[in-house]
Amino acid sequence: MTNVDDITGSRRMRRNRRFEWQRRLVRENRLTTDDLIWPIFLCEHTSGSEPVDLMPGVERYSVEAAVDAAKRAFDLGIPALATFPNIAIDKRDATGSAVLDADGLINQATRAIKAAVPDIGIITDVALDPFTSHGHDGILRDGIIVNDETVEQIAKAAVIQADAGADIISCSEMMDGRVGAIRAALNAAGHNDVAILAYTAKYASAFYGPYREAIGTDQMLKGDKRTYFMDPANTDEALREAELDIAEAADMIMVKPGMPYLDIIARLKAEFAMPTFAYQVSGEYSMIMAGGEKGFLDVDRAILESLTAFKRAGADAVLTYFAPKVAQMLAQTT
Repeated sequence: MTNVDDITGSRRMRRNRRFEWQRRLVRENRLTTDDLIWPIFLCEHTSGSEPVDLMPGVERYSVEAAVDAAKRAFDLGIPALATFPNIAIDKRDATGSAVLDADGLINQATRAIKAAVPDIGIITDVALDPFTSHGHDGILRDGIIVNDETVEQIAKAAVIQADAGADIISCSEMMDGRVGAIRAALNAAGHNDVAILAYTAKYASAFYGPYREAIGTDQMLKGDKRTYFMDPANTDEALREAELDIAEAADMIMVKPGMPYLDIIARLKAEFAMPTFAYQVSGEYSMIMAGGEKGFLDVDRAILESLTAFKRAGADAVLTYFAPKVAQMLAQTT
């Protein structure tokens, strides 16, 4: 009988997998609490929270409850929160003008969180979809999302959010030229140190459905977003988007969704060596939770495996609704 060791030169890969301590010694990528950003939804209630129906375990927080959530996140070692509002329908219009309200929900939450938990990072988003009556991320004119007018408005919103205390401004609407316009506006307003997270490769994905329910746009969206979000078939285009965002002074770049686009994360990280984030979006979250409810997934293992995959692909941080749960799980293993 042929000796397999003789054929392979006595090399057996399984030797390094024999014991848990040995697997730990040779592990190439590690997930830590430092890798987590917790996206939270805001609502206009005076107190308390309400469930997001399509995302079991996720809630919309009042400003008061968001402060409590921030305290919890800080105690768990989560570095930053990203906030997304759900405002009253009658406050939404064709141009998303409520994004310019200095006392709007996002800015109220930022001020309250920073007053209570000054050392946690706050990431706010200037996209218009939570504020428009049509559910699009930009200003709609004659059936077209107008690029330059949208950019002008979100640059103003960026300054207002920075005035409220946001540490990082994210721009998820995928308008051309928005990073440069936001940087110029922030600098002119004296916010030179406020960073910009560019949603560099945001794809026209089927995985956003639960998010739209969470921010109240699921029944409002007219048409789709394929004229400004990226085609899921494209990879080289993501490199061109990243090159432009970096040239316009983005401090971090991001890929959204996460799991279906691990190749994009890997390409961007290898090409540009920039801080590169991934967003484990609402559809990814809800699929894992549904798998647990149906009994065909071990939820805890699936969460850790998916997040480790982002690290393996090159992500420096991950926006994930699982952040508090993961932080607790990691604390139990250290």
